[in-house]
Amino acid sequence: MERKVKYDVSFKLKCIQLILEKYHSINSVTQQYGVPQSQVKRWLQSYRALGINGLISCKNKSYTCEFKLLVIRTIELKSLSLSEARFRFNIPSDSVIVQWQRKYATFGLDGLKPKRKGRPPNDMSNYKRKVRKSDKPLTREEELLIENEKLRCENAFLEKFNALVQAQKQAEAQQKHKFKPSKD
Repeated sequence: MERKVKYDVSFKLKCIQLILEKYHSINSVTQQYGVPQSQVKRWLQSYRALGINGLISCKNKSYTCEFKLLVIRTIELKSLSLSEARFRFNIPSDSVIVQWQRKYATFGLDGLKPKRKGRPPNDMSNYKRKVRKSDKPLTREEELLIENEKLRCENAFLEKFNALVQAQKQAEAQQKHKFKPSKD
């Protein structure tokens, strides 16, 4: 799939003027500048409906839930096409309206509400604080408990290490036994 190219307003206006003032065909303009024909037709429609403001890109604009609902209901009540609704409400693309309609049909009013962007906030109930060391010296019992825990960890580590070494020796023995050269 080809990468989308953004065109500035002066380029769009130049293409539109070639069509409207110099009577070039849309096909000749698209071939001359390598712009998709559907794109030039969209620019022409926007220019005819909204003038120069129709060529100014307003992407990444956020809309309120009420505005989205108004657009959807107006389309239903007045039987507007997507492009008519787009021009009436100054929405950059028909696909934006289609998305709103699909979300409204699936989720109702909740589908039109804006979603939070980015990572979800940390749940502070699961947050574990680092245990702060106190300035008081440890009692003998606490020292013994800490030492006992260290020794348990050390023993568990050594047992796992010994099991790993044993498994490697077994694998080597099986490997030697498998490929033992025959004596002729």
